[in-house]
Amino acid sequence: MMTLSEKINSAIRTIPNFPKEGIQYKDISTLFLRPDIIQEIIDASANALKEHRVEVIAGIESRGFLLGAAIAAKMQLPFVMIRKAGKLPAETYKATYDLEYGSATIEMHIDAIRQGSRVAIIDDVLATGGTALAASELIKRAGAYPIVSSFIAELAFLNGAKKLEDIGIQCLSLVKYQ
Repeated sequence: MMTLSEKINSAIRTIPNFPKEGIQYKDISTLFLRPDIIQEIIDASANALKEHRVEVIAGIESRGFLLGAAIAAKMQLPFVMIRKAGKLPAETYKATYDLEYGSATIEMHIDAIRQGSRVAIIDDVLATGGTALAASELIKRAGAYPIVSSFIAELAFLNGAKKLEDIGIQCLSLVKYQ
């Protein structure tokens, strides 16, 4: 019988040399064609997050929405969207982070999280950690505590988990690529 990690790995498509030469892109879109594996991911993630006494789930656009909303529903917790700049209609906190070539900005409604809440950050893949670090900044500005982050896959060789753990956010990932 395959472990969840093995099932995930077998369902993720690797695209060589995308978006540029030398990169082995991990395409999780093929994973969403497998509702049986997605259900296992949701269950495993919810169970792991229970240990952290999480009170709010924050999902990063866009695949963090798919996973985060499902995990929040399973755990009966509020779900908060962390979106690309200019997509939220009310007043927001903003955080800008560096990309490989340039920068990006994400936002969260200022009234989305109750002060003092324990928050889990959800996204699909952890690479350098920039997006998750920016999300943690938004959560802290709201007066809440980003305590754990959860990902389907982690590109461990990029050291994103270490950056998050250095600021006190535990990282959970179901598959690690060395």
